[in-house]
Amino acid sequence: QVQLVESGGGLVQPGGSLRLSCAASGRTFSSYIMCWFRQAPGKERQFVAAITQSGGFTYYAESVKGRFTISRDNTKNTVYLQMNSLKPEDTAVYYCAAKGGSYYSTTPGQYDYWGQGTQVTVSS
Repeated sequence: QVQLVESGGGLVQPGGSLRLSCAASGRTFSSYIMCWFRQAPGKERQFVAAITQSGGFTYYAESVKGRFTISRDNTKNTVYLQMNSLKPEDTAVYYCAAKGGSYYSTTPGQYDYWGQGTQVTVSS
């Protein structure tokens, strides 16, 4: 069992930056692929970024590539999402999720554990 708690969301102007954190409970954090999804009002939950267990491989949605960076610190049981050059269309609730196994997925249903989400609003 893994419990995930996100933090770091807020209101930021276009072009600004935010860093989201997701703290995990349990001693098996390093065995999970970690991912960030987001969901805007009236839209489906959307893949943002994923990172493998050791942090050696990262994957991004095209819409955030070059602006967002996912990272993890297995000694702190925490995954991060650094978001730069934010745009109004990045406004959403951001969720972290954990998945076992060897392959990441862009499908929300493939993830075993979810946080409660943190709101990110990009507006002037």
